[in-house]
Amino acid sequence: MKSQPREKVDCKLRVAFLLTPSFTLTAFAGFVDALRLAADEGDRSRPLLARWAVLDASGGPVLSSCGASVAPNAPLDSPQGYDYLVVVGGLLHGGQRVPARLTAFLRQAAAAGVKLVGLCTGSFVLARAGLLDGHVACVSWFHREEFTAEFPECRIVSNQMFVVDRDRLTCAGGTSVVHLAAHVIERTIGRASAVKALRIMIEEQPLPSRTLQPEQVLSVRSTDTVVHKAMLLLEQQLHTPATIEKLCKPLGIGRRQLERRFQQDVGLSPAEYRQQLRLERARWLLQNTDLEVTEVALECGFQDGASFARVVRKALGSSPREVRQAARTDR
Repeated sequence: MKSQPREKVDCKLRVAFLLTPSFTLTAFAGFVDALRLAADEGDRSRPLLARWAVLDASGGPVLSSCGASVAPNAPLDSPQGYDYLVVVGGLLHGGQRVPARLTAFLRQAAAAGVKLVGLCTGSFVLARAGLLDGHVACVSWFHREEFTAEFPECRIVSNQMFVVDRDRLTCAGGTSVVHLAAHVIERTIGRASAVKALRIMIEEQPLPSRTLQPEQVLSVRSTDTVVHKAMLLLEQQLHTPATIEKLCKPLGIGRRQLERRFQQDVGLSPAEYRQQLRLERARWLLQNTDLEVTEVALECGFQDGASFARVVRKALGSSPREVRQAARTDR
């Protein structure tokens, strides 16, 4: 029996990558791999539903920050052939030496209505080209001070995985890259393809843009494996009012036993450790973001602004607004 001819599949998403010198390989690989997995059945890797290219902006292979090189496979010509242009940023120290033709190409793409994406420090590249003016951008807390010093007029957030502001999409880097890619895939190809791609990458499901970035919250060091797992769960669920009993279920341990092991290992109860985490995260958000005090309270798992204010004043000796004002005065 003759096999039936394969039905033609229409490409729904066309993406071009622009790699800057010393770009972050993880950011590029995470985004392009999500596209690869969403574009075909299983992980067969055929560019059917999505296609992608690495544009040649520097005349040859581009060296990443880890020393591996990626060779472009498409010329830097008309940007109108793509739905999204993805700028993969790299190391900042020593200056990002971005080719002038890349900047000109980005401006041409913006004028043509092509959506621009900044991965990791790709937001710096877009800002230097004047392409974040009037937009909100996502910048990692790790690079926040450098960004605000260079672009004081730009509006940024550093407490979210990624930000989608009309035709500008930016993310903090790291694992947030695959969730931004999933957002793009869901919008253009469909949610099923986005979920499928992430599940193959051992991610449960696409996370919303407002998912918190991990901040510089210093966790108490633990030596007990169960306590360490409990700490990670507490950090991941910090914004929820989940009980300690609910925390124990995935650990396969009772509350009294967990409390005893916590106390022996780090000298705190699980509830005390969670409260310490909440206060540290709240302090960081107050000092480093423009979120309203009530929003900070809810993000950190407090029931309301009044109870949050009481806890902060008791622990830190100042109201939430005073904590924020003191940080701004010190800058």
